[in-house]
Amino acid sequence: MNRREVVKLVLDGQRPPYVPWHCGFTVEPRARLAAHLGTEDLDAAIGNHFVKLGHSTGFVTPLGEDRFQDPFGVIWDRSIEKDIGNVANCVLPEPTLSGYEFPDPCDDLYFRDIPDKLAQSGDCFRMYCIGFSLFERAWTLRGMENLMLDMIEYPDFVHQLFDRICQYNLERARQALTYDIDAIYYGDDWGQQRGLILGRRLWDDFLRPRVQRMYQLTRQAGKYQVIHSCGDIAELIDDLIGLGVDCINPFQPEVLDVGNLIPKYRGRVAFHGGLSTQQTLPHGTADEVRQETRRLLELGRDGGYIFAPAHAVAADTPLENMLAFLDEVQNQRLIGRHHGPA
Repeated sequence: MNRREVVKLVLDGQRPPYVPWHCGFTVEPRARLAAHLGTEDLDAAIGNHFVKLGHSTGFVTPLGEDRFQDPFGVIWDRSIEKDIGNVANCVLPEPTLSGYEFPDPCDDLYFRDIPDKLAQSGDCFRMYCIGFSLFERAWTLRGMENLMLDMIEYPDFVHQLFDRICQYNLERARQALTYDIDAIYYGDDWGQQRGLILGRRLWDDFLRPRVQRMYQLTRQAGKYQVIHSCGDIAELIDDLIGLGVDCINPFQPEVLDVGNLIPKYRGRVAFHGGLSTQQTLPHGTADEVRQETRRLLELGRDGGYIFAPAHAVAADTPLENMLAFLDEVQNQRLIGRHHGPA
């Protein structure tokens, strides 16, 4: 059974021959790990199970001095945070879309490398990624504080903004679905360390209707729906399943009860993540990382789980801790289990 088939088993609520994995790394740990392994192709070297198409955070154009501009006109300052960066401008200084033009969702930029990536991906599960997909796209354009106030003072504008972003996503997803892919992935952080950023009432009012439209398109095409949302979104899980979600990432153990949620929702939704990037990876010993990795693999051996750190591995993670969890997932020793992808 190949990697693509194993991931599909998990997403279909069945018991896999082993726990699949897909691990991400931020710029600095990626460079350290690549140097240690002697290759730039980390996905192949560590046996990652996904090939990610499109872009989970968005394409950017260098402006110089650690600044980059995305197709929406947002400028990202990466002088401190090297991966995504911090928003350095306000594209929509007033609560209106007048005079603003969205980028072309079918621009060749988002699709030109798909044929080559698919040809090189072997037996990987194929996932098209649309990052900053709704709430995050809105606040990067308008500013977080402005957007939160707009929801109270200018709700009609916020509905218009979310509808326009949703339409952009749908058009881009439709184009992606013309390729031989398995899933659409939407990234959109809704949670904080305790509860939802917006609260439930505003999430239901502004986000739910657009989320439903986006997920319906994926499911009607017969594809899997994968989402990313950092933070505590426990109160949304049942609703997200009802809306058509198959897999939830990044599954942060500091805010979600990993040991309870995997068995509770097995057969209904899968989780991807779970190894702490706030505590265990940066501050634990290699042995502690191994122990926690084994616990997660044991929780996932009957299905419902894809192993990964709870976010892309950050710069404060020692190399030995990265090697520890990679060794465990690549050499799974669960009794009677297969040791890796065929």
